[in-house]
Amino acid sequence: MKRPLRVGLTGGIGSGKSTVKKYFDELGVPTIDADEVSHQIAKPGQAAFKDIVELFGAEILDSSGNLRRQHIRTLVFNAPSLKKKLEAIIHPLVRKEIRAFINKANYLYCIICIPLLLETNARAEVDRILVIDTPEKLQVLRASRRDKTDKKHIKSIINAQIDPGERLRAADDVIVNDSDFENLKFQVGRLHDKYIELAP
Repeated sequence: MKRPLRVGLTGGIGSGKSTVKKYFDELGVPTIDADEVSHQIAKPGQAAFKDIVELFGAEILDSSGNLRRQHIRTLVFNAPSLKKKLEAIIHPLVRKEIRAFINKANYLYCIICIPLLLETNARAEVDRILVIDTPEKLQVLRASRRDKTDKKHIKSIINAQIDPGERLRAADDVIVNDSDFENLKFQVGRLHDKYIELAP
């Protein structure tokens, strides 16, 4: 079988990427989430763990020997140079996992969820870009509830991400997530049919 059509799923924090990915899962479409992969490879004994500990020092470990992820997020948020070093460890390993997933995907197309697809220059990894577009007010509300974080912190994350207009200009396809789950599911179903037609 030829390589599947690679659809890169992206959007800002709290836009609904995980829900959209879940709906594609339910349709039998192979999906992978770059965030989940980076989480896995940073566990003790996995590919990135040792290098991350060497970069930050032992104080980033909790009492069980796992990474204090929230602490790391805070550290890199305030230090761009440290963020680049962390990305240099994680991104090549994530891309390797994604390529292995694509090679195994036995379907006409696959969904690759990359939250920072445009920010990390990952366009070469995908054939099409699917953007989840959500009003900022809804993003802040959903993300603050989900992460149990104050709205000010979520807004600072949104401001650090790529401008929504720029994201939309890069999109081949757009899902507008400003309504209910039924509407979201309908839009996924419509794109599913489109991708089946577009697939090589």
